[in-house]
Amino acid sequence: MRFGILGSLDVRTPDGSPVDPGGPRPRALLTLLLLDAGRSVSAERLADGLYGEQPPAGATNALQSQVSRLRKRLGVDIETTATGYRLAVSPDDVDAHLFERLAREGRLALSSGDHPRAAALLKEALGLWRGPALADLPGAPAHAPVIRLDELRLAALQDRVDADLATGGGPGLVPELRELVAAHPLSERLYEQLMRALHAAGRSAEALVVFDEARGVLARELGADPSAELAALHVELLRGAEPARAPAVPVPLTPLIGRTAELARVHDLLDDARLVTLTGPGGTGKTRLALEAARERESGRGGGPGSVCFVELAPLADGERVTYAILRALGVRDGFHARGGDATERLLAALEGRELLLVLDNCEHLVDDAARVAGLLLGACHGVRVLATSREALGITGEVLCPVPPLAAGPAERLFVDRAVAVRPDFASQAGGRADLVRSLCAALDGLPLAIELAAARLRTLTLDELAARLDDRFRLLSRGDRTKAPRHRTLHAVVEWSWDLLDDEERELAARLTVFPAGATLDAVEAVCELPCPEDLLASLAEKSFVEAAGGRYRMLETIRAYCAHRLAEAGDEDRLRDAHAAYFLRLAEEGAPRLHGAEQLPWLDRLAADHGNLDAALRHLARTDPPAGLRLLAALSWYWRLRGLYGERASLASGLLEAVGPRPPEGLTEEYVLCVVNTIVGEGDDPAEPERLARADALLTSLEGPLRLPFLIVLWSLVGGPRRAMEERVRGQVGDHPWGRALLDLGRGFQELFAGRPTDAEAAFARALAAFRENGDRWGMANCLDPLAMFADWRGERERALELLDEGLAHVVELGAPEETGDLLHQRATVLLHGGALEDAADHFRQAEERARTVGVRDKVATARRGLGDVARLRGDTARARAHYEAALQACAANWFSVAETARIFIGLGRTALAESRPEEAADWFEQARVLAVDATGVAELAEVAEALAAAAPLPQEAARLLGAAAGLRGTLIEGHPDVVPVQEAARARLGPAAYEKAFEAGRGEGPRAVGRG
Repeated sequence: MRFGILGSLDVRTPDGSPVDPGGPRPRALLTLLLLDAGRSVSAERLADGLYGEQPPAGATNALQSQVSRLRKRLGVDIETTATGYRLAVSPDDVDAHLFERLAREGRLALSSGDHPRAAALLKEALGLWRGPALADLPGAPAHAPVIRLDELRLAALQDRVDADLATGGGPGLVPELRELVAAHPLSERLYEQLMRALHAAGRSAEALVVFDEARGVLARELGADPSAELAALHVELLRGAEPARAPAVPVPLTPLIGRTAELARVHDLLDDARLVTLTGPGGTGKTRLALEAARERESGRGGGPGSVCFVELAPLADGERVTYAILRALGVRDGFHARGGDATERLLAALEGRELLLVLDNCEHLVDDAARVAGLLLGACHGVRVLATSREALGITGEVLCPVPPLAAGPAERLFVDRAVAVRPDFASQAGGRADLVRSLCAALDGLPLAIELAAARLRTLTLDELAARLDDRFRLLSRGDRTKAPRHRTLHAVVEWSWDLLDDEERELAARLTVFPAGATLDAVEAVCELPCPEDLLASLAEKSFVEAAGGRYRMLETIRAYCAHRLAEAGDEDRLRDAHAAYFLRLAEEGAPRLHGAEQLPWLDRLAADHGNLDAALRHLARTDPPAGLRLLAALSWYWRLRGLYGERASLASGLLEAVGPRPPEGLTEEYVLCVVNTIVGEGDDPAEPERLARADALLTSLEGPLRLPFLIVLWSLVGGPRRAMEERVRGQVGDHPWGRALLDLGRGFQELFAGRPTDAEAAFARALAAFRENGDRWGMANCLDPLAMFADWRGERERALELLDEGLAHVVELGAPEETGDLLHQRATVLLHGGALEDAADHFRQAEERARTVGVRDKVATARRGLGDVARLRGDTARARAHYEAALQACAANWFSVAETARIFIGLGRTALAESRPEEAADWFEQARVLAVDATGVAELAEVAEALAAAAPLPQEAARLLGAAAGLRGTLIEGHPDVVPVQEAARARLGPAAYEKAFEAGRGEGPRAVGRG
């Protein structure tokens, strides 16, 4: 049978015939049983639902009678259990449970980027609703299950809107969203969706008005400002920018010509296989074909924004960087405060549960490593497909090869004409009468797209006849014999060589020298490194001849051309000198930028360094081989940039090699740089046997330094690997000196030390001083790191609006810095403030956002914190089954490291409180004891304070509860004002003891501190 409770009760036989369950009481009883389909429902709960909190005399007998009549009327199996009754039906036969499953699967599809599937699932889920939920229950709107189902319905609606927005349905959503905003005027997510829908409809001015409406409503109703994310969207619209989305597939500069059949074959292969490799010699257009296939799949063939990730492997110098290149393309970065950890594990976590097409471009020079990583991902992440381009197969079981042939005659001619018109507009009028000559030219070039483009670019200075004659001279040898057997790479080499020969001496000189830039170059860099004054005209000439691509103020070469020109540079004997000049330039750039990363120029310099990260890496590798002391300087100058941008993990092996090249002692005057090199070698989880010796050596060197440090940020990075205790020793104050940013840094560190020691007043004062100094410097990283704990202190005092203001400012800073993991941390803190203030719906939404960000960046620990937060919300709503599911999922997400010890203790506390809510005190005591054991070994006192509060909730005597609450206050420095788990315990103990006795017991516990819970 099928049962509907999302509206008035609806019961149907398998053939769809309706069944009448009877009058109001039987309908209410059946509704209550269906809410827990397949699970036992206690008689007390059923009686409460039928009769309210004061059931009439004989209610138990009446309930038995109602159950008996329901059995006979419906012919369903209602089992009698030890405590109540169980309706033996599958949850999927009940629309409410089916709705929850479909909504959950829809959200998962949405978070993994499968927007069409998400939209379909969510529409199916929402289509199950026929009216108000549980309409047959007496007083239904006030029932907790009704409230929960309504919240889930709204969340599913918002998820469906997100899916529709991602698939281009924005304009049609505007009327619906206006109705939803009117019904839920405090939902910032709905305002954001309405703004995006209006923007998609070309009504950006109205979108700006919606933001003003939201700001007014939030200020009037909550006394709060819009969130940082809503404010950021507002700023984007004001600037006329497209609202931020997932990184897109690169957009080619020219249209793809003549690959319709190949495109269709690639799509067919990807539909059936999970690894497709496009093979062929250089210049056949493998990358261009892969880009077009990826863009088509992202724009509609089962994909959507974020469903494709393009990874360019050509600039990589060694295979160990393949994993990091994929992480970087996915937007996954190392969190500032964490070690880099295992890159492969993080990549697997980031792709877990996602549907994604991963495009690995130019695998041939790293084919073994590319194959290893691709094989690992395909084996572990079943939603991932790989489209690779390579001159040879990856050699993995299940790989399907798709050779990319040269262009057929017709498409080759169209490509030639298209590119010729781009450099010589009048060629379009000539092409028709010279079709035979164009055809013979394309045939001579073997239909290779790159060769055709290079030849067509020559029409700026040559006539078609001159071009044909020169090509005929060049390829006469290749035209003899069976041309179908001629190696096509010889054709490409020949046409590149022919194009090279047609350059003048200055153009050839610059083309060769440009090859020292693996990531392209700015005009300033070209002038400085290539030693050619005013190279603008030469660069323009090389761009016109297809030797160089110019875009966004940078110049770069295609890899095939770069490889040829690099060979010419080596032949000229200039390679070492140019690489020295390249390294010297980027060392100067990094050292110029390093101090600017601590102030108002932070953002532009982060972007400037990021644009040249490939060049900076190449310079560091060159200096590590040729000039290790200079390599130390460059590594030190880049260390803070790597931390802010989360790029330091992939540099560990390079830092280790540099350290080995330098030797056991730092060069004269480079002790700080040497210690920073040691810091950059420590990214794992302590499994390197040489790590303790390196740390001890660096610690001794750091201790020996006297006077102010030249690089005060060393103190922060050292504390991350050496422990905060070292960074807070008194000598450090002398090492920082009077450097304003360094003094702010010391106050930030002191704030955390005071916090860990349970002295919140001193901690808050230190954080406030640090914030003022960071504000003066303009350092967004520093401000965000102060605003987070300052918001926590405001929350502890019950100043929830102030806490949210501080967190919103912090969110604005980390969003600007491009730090998704830290954004998730602040969203979690915001969720905690909302939970303490009783805004459970908004808290749950924030916890879900934090979880999504943590999943995206592959940080399972942060997934665990978000899941635990969702468990807290469910438990406070009275949904203990869902709470337990969230807590258990959080435990699974926890990794075995120092962070998860504290998080695991908090999860155990949540499970214990859940057991208490279900009247299982012995189980609760067991969970609390496990939490206590973990908290005793924690570095700070916060976890121990939470254990004390949990034990107070389970204490059998009010004196014991008061004493444990006092211990919690003593450990943390205060109780959290209005904490929903603590306030009821506090009020109950005070009521039973009286104010005087309560205060006496409370103060006694405060004096005991850690001893009250078994530490000290």
